[in-house]
Amino acid sequence: MGPSAFRIAGLADQLATLGHLVTDLGNVEAPLPESHGPGDPRRRYVQDIARVCQSVFHRSLASLNSGALPLVLGGDHSLGAGSVAATAAYLRQQGQPLGLLWVDTHADMNTPESSESGNVHGMPLAALLGGEPQELRSFGGTNAPAVRPEHTVLVGIRNLDAREKERVRESQVHVFTMKDIDRLGIAQVMEQAIALAGHGTGGIHVSFDMDVCDPSIAPGVGTPVKGGLDYREAHVVMEMVAESGRLLALDLVEVNPTLDLRNTTAEFGVELALSALGKQIL
Repeated sequence: MGPSAFRIAGLADQLATLGHLVTDLGNVEAPLPESHGPGDPRRRYVQDIARVCQSVFHRSLASLNSGALPLVLGGDHSLGAGSVAATAAYLRQQGQPLGLLWVDTHADMNTPESSESGNVHGMPLAALLGGEPQELRSFGGTNAPAVRPEHTVLVGIRNLDAREKERVRESQVHVFTMKDIDRLGIAQVMEQAIALAGHGTGGIHVSFDMDVCDPSIAPGVGTPVKGGLDYREAHVVMEMVAESGRLLALDLVEVNPTLDLRNTTAEFGVELALSALGKQIL
């Protein structure tokens, strides 16, 4: 239902007002969880999720190869395993690595062994960096990591499992927590984040989880945590990405209309997409 909420909020029409030619490729078909068993409790529904991510991968890569910028909507952040892998594969064809901005409350770097819940939406970044679950890391026909730690930047982190904290520290990815944003300011954090993700790479993929925002402005998410980005901070993230000129692909995820208030979160997500794709204040 997440992608439908963005459509109802007028995403395509509003992007068109910025001069973008927008093609809606429709939903990637996903099985109903209640019609399938969860399988391995350490990686629940991973086979179904992997098939969906495989479709996301192929559609995103085809879009990139056609000269378009994929805007991938969700739903579950596990789809990032497919969308980010596609952008990495696109740049790999040109002999260049990918820079990744993972803007999220959570690091999504658990593995089936470290996860307390077995929920795969807490694992996609681990897979993109070359870890488990293996089912989410070979969409490009290679087991090579989609992204390298030195090109991966997490922004807005404020809620990590105990074992996940260890994994994040050991991974050597770059991390800016909400405490860093409070102390340094969002502009300085984003200057550093874009520089880190952009250094020596062919461009940047931004995977933006709406739960990075405070629940007061984005209530319709599955795992809300108080103390997130405020309205202007979230827009500054996207505005500075646009100003960088390095954006290759964008994910907007974690919209759950059943938890939302009058489509507030999807409407806010549309605003953020406009900022990322060039809407000017003046």
